[in-house]
Amino acid sequence: MPYRAPNQRAVTPQNRGRFPGYDVLDEVERWDDVTAGAVLERLTPITDLSFFSKEEDAIATPLCDLLLAQDGEPKIPVVGLIDVRLALGEGDGWHYDDMPPDPQAWRESLQHLDDDALTVFRLKFAALSRDQQASIVQAVQDKSSSSESWHDKPAQQVWSLWTRYACAAFYSHPWAWNEIGFGGPAYPRGYKNRHVGGREAFEVADHADRDPVPFASRVEEARRNHAKLVESGNR
Repeated sequence: MPYRAPNQRAVTPQNRGRFPGYDVLDEVERWDDVTAGAVLERLTPITDLSFFSKEEDAIATPLCDLLLAQDGEPKIPVVGLIDVRLALGEGDGWHYDDMPPDPQAWRESLQHLDDDALTVFRLKFAALSRDQQASIVQAVQDKSSSSESWHDKPAQQVWSLWTRYACAAFYSHPWAWNEIGFGGPAYPRGYKNRHVGGREAFEVADHADRDPVPFASRVEEARRNHAKLVESGNR
């Protein structure tokens, strides 16, 4: 495996994780060469974008940071990974019939975020504070939740476009695997302790063994209550 400095071991996004000391790349020599090469390539810094322009990158990067709560270093280079997919035409193999193809949808939706920023704050999206950017993005999610349109496109489909690509890029990166304790590619090593609670020799215990579902349920309940308050206030 290529040399890694000590401070590049067990890296997690923003140094947050529930599996302290776990590093999926400790197992890289057990993977087949093609798989190892594909994963290690994701660690290479992406300095030049092929699909997004500099102006689009200045919108896409804070957008994806907000979607994924990447509010500090180290960050997974989500936009760079999305850029590679779009430049190579590696989409999901489908798109909504009421939306343009994904590359066009990305360009247009980023431009619409800039348009909204100029309308609301008289500044481009990239020039806004993080809170101001969040308010612009939140407005799109609110329209998505209520099945409204946004710039003549279904907000729900736009939100799906952003989150699908952002999450796929984030969780393709080994730093995200460290964060969630994922064991990485199973071939050709395989897994032997497949029972509930079973761990392989290379895995570590979750130091915050909490079910995240109750918290997510509270968030969604708060969102629904907020929507009701807004609706009642508009009557």
